[in-house]
Amino acid sequence: MITFKLLRECLPHARESNIEKYLEPIKKTLERYDINTPERVAAFLAQIAHESGSFRYVEEIASGSAYEGRKDLGNTELGDGKRFKGRGLIQITGRANYTELSSYLQYDFISNPEALKLPGASCFSAGWFWNKMRLNELADEGTMESFRKITKKINGGYNGLADRIKHWKNCKKALNILG
Repeated sequence: MITFKLLRECLPHARESNIEKYLEPIKKTLERYDINTPERVAAFLAQIAHESGSFRYVEEIASGSAYEGRKDLGNTELGDGKRFKGRGLIQITGRANYTELSSYLQYDFISNPEALKLPGASCFSAGWFWNKMRLNELADEGTMESFRKITKKINGGYNGLADRIKHWKNCKKALNILG
């Protein structure tokens, strides 16, 4: 379902070299996490487009110091905020999420958090989080309200909602989804 041309249509501001770099890992991620309908693909691509700035950022620009001591993120050790700041196409944040992801993907992201910036890990971690939050079910609804719920589950709020919606509309158009 996913081609270079389709990603280009969904993420018109992405560099061609980044589309090429992420194309195969995205295909594998979509397959692995059953993101396999036009509605699911559109919602997933829209969210990762926003979260990564159209594949420009796979690491949070901020230092991560705002997460220091955030027990809700599992950041219980000095330096955890910066060490486990957001990384990946959906910014995985906090020691707890890095630990759970490490167990699931059988790779030690605790010792090597920077590895989440690699294309495969960036994509698979986004798929893992999508799956963990059961976002396929919301994407299947295909409504603005369900898309807002997806945003809240990813972001914790509605930061960047207008941009996410713009990407979603681009993706729906590229995938021939009416409405």
